[in-house]
Amino acid sequence: MRLSRLMAAERKKRVMAGMSGGVDSSAAAALLLEQGYEVVGVTLKLWPQDCVNRAEDKCCGPQAVMDARSVCSRLGIPYYLVDESALFQKQVIQYFADEYKAGRTPNPCVMCNQHLKFGVLIDRARQLGCDFIATGHFARIEKTADGRYLLRRGRDQRKDQSYFLFSLRQDQLARSLFPLGEMTKSDTREVARSCELRTADKEESMEICFVPDRDYGRFLEQSGMVARHRGEIVDGTGHVLGHHDGIEFYTVGQRRGLGVASSRPLYVVGLEPETNRVVVGDESNLNSDVCRLSNCSWIPWDEPPGEIECTAKIRYNHPGAPAVVTPEPGGRALVRLLQPARAITPGQACVLYQDDLVLGGGWIDRELPGNTASF
Repeated sequence: MRLSRLMAAERKKRVMAGMSGGVDSSAAAALLLEQGYEVVGVTLKLWPQDCVNRAEDKCCGPQAVMDARSVCSRLGIPYYLVDESALFQKQVIQYFADEYKAGRTPNPCVMCNQHLKFGVLIDRARQLGCDFIATGHFARIEKTADGRYLLRRGRDQRKDQSYFLFSLRQDQLARSLFPLGEMTKSDTREVARSCELRTADKEESMEICFVPDRDYGRFLEQSGMVARHRGEIVDGTGHVLGHHDGIEFYTVGQRRGLGVASSRPLYVVGLEPETNRVVVGDESNLNSDVCRLSNCSWIPWDEPPGEIECTAKIRYNHPGAPAVVTPEPGGRALVRLLQPARAITPGQACVLYQDDLVLGGGWIDRELPGNTASF
């Protein structure tokens, strides 16, 4: 009995490293080996085949798989390719289309992290006897004295990806490692170069992986998930200014491509799925200081103890604004910004911070910008 306990204590912790074929996941795997972990590399094949054929070198495409396999070979670790394209279609791509149909602007990266990278990957890790999963996200996990797991921004503020991880549960955080959390992007490239990995100088991709040309409307139409359907473009009084081919091809804050003649710039300020109307107005109509969140997730607590003073990021590239957040029943919360923000967009994630600590967040409900009367 004593010998078996000693052997268990001396066993290397086994980690399943998610390999996207990029420099970040490659460097993360190399660092884990350096830290003494036993590492297994895994790529989740998430793309439906018709998407893969259009973008050979994007996440999980054929070139990315070749790069990930090459990195694992160079590091001397096992490599597996796991096909989860059916689940990706259901949990991410279908969600993507459904949100646009409902007049919202989706955030597929958050959903992919929640359901695939920190859902399926953890399940696969258990099957292969791995203690943890690891990814190349720029974020940090901290365990408190009472056993609670906290999520913090990555040390490199320019590359911080904690926004996309706000919905992770305690059991997911407990099984996850972020080796790059304390590093900068240049640090990760240096790690890859020192290990002579082929991904060291590979360019990073910023667009949605399954919409490689950034034309999400064309993707939705060509995939057969959205059909053009004529509707009205109206101003705030309901006056018809023109027509469109479907609200799915618009998002709040959009200015270009409206096809409406006007003596002043017009912006999309609201989308009405019930009437298939696109509402336009002046830029000032985009400003609002309040929004309501649904399906909230909280990290430091199961439920917040009360009203919260924090910084709210209403989208990934938003710098954040001081806010007061009031939790509400049913997993909802009311966010009041101390100063109005531009284009608070329904469907986007609003993530809440105190300094570098991620408190959690939720999904912005469909409300007309600037409409505070309903609150």
